[in-house]
Amino acid sequence: MTRGNCRGCGRPIVWIQTAAGKSMPCNVVPVPYWAKPKAAGKVITQNGEVISCELKGDLSKATGLGYVSHFSTCPQASKFKKKSGVKS
Repeated sequence: MTRGNCRGCGRPIVWIQTAAGKSMPCNVVPVPYWAKPKAAGKVITQNGEVISCELKGDLSKATGLGYVSHFSTCPQASKFKKKSGVKS
């Protein structure tokens, strides 16, 4: 993981390489998660696995710790979304 700051909001982030080889900006503090297939929540593990999960539950039953994509919490995320149908 590489640390840095978000270009949009300035908050600290970590970059995690996903299993697909893409770098994902994530919030610095890992959160507990409860794995659940097809759940709306997503976390990225330190080894780059993206997991569908719940982000609230009984801490004693948490699956593990993961990182939340910074795109989901950044107030400036819309600046970084790709425009559909536009090729460069």
